[in-house]
Amino acid sequence: MPAELLLALCAFALVSSITPGPNNLMLMSSGANFGFKRTLPHMLGVGIGFSLMVFFVGIGLAQLFTAYPISYTVLKVFSVVYLVYLAYKIATSAAPEDQQQNAKPISFLQAAAFQWVNPKAWSMALTAVSVYSPSNSIDSIALVALIFGLVNIPSVTVWTMLGQQLQNFLTNNHRLRIFNGVMASLLIASIFPVLS
Repeated sequence: MPAELLLALCAFALVSSITPGPNNLMLMSSGANFGFKRTLPHMLGVGIGFSLMVFFVGIGLAQLFTAYPISYTVLKVFSVVYLVYLAYKIATSAAPEDQQQNAKPISFLQAAAFQWVNPKAWSMALTAVSVYSPSNSIDSIALVALIFGLVNIPSVTVWTMLGQQLQNFLTNNHRLRIFNGVMASLLIASIFPVLS
């Protein structure tokens, strides 16, 4: 890959990974509600899961949408329904001291699987593969996936740490309920680009 294309890919990966979207909003909420350490599997699930998604999209999964256009509509509907469900779960989260012992942040596997219904992740993966891997060679696709993995982990770390820092402010149930409501609303707002 030419140096200028590699630099452009790194810039695209950084901008698309660090800007608000469903993953980052959920990580910030998890950091605020559960702390950094307990959110670590969620962070790794996002980073590794998205890199795998880019790779599989690059080797031909995106052609499924071309061959069967209804599959894209089904994915879009399922994505919207699932994001609304997640927004509800965030909005109704209890304060850490009020949570039952079995309350847990999203796991590594859940976060990795979430990439497949995340509209922003699909948009990023399809753009990355079509623009930065025009040859569609396995080496080129693997490099694009690797760059996203290397850029994504620090990006999601920033959002989780921001959420954890908010724990100092979210010291009472009223503030935490407002924060969770705002995070849920922002997650719902992230759906609108998919609907248009």
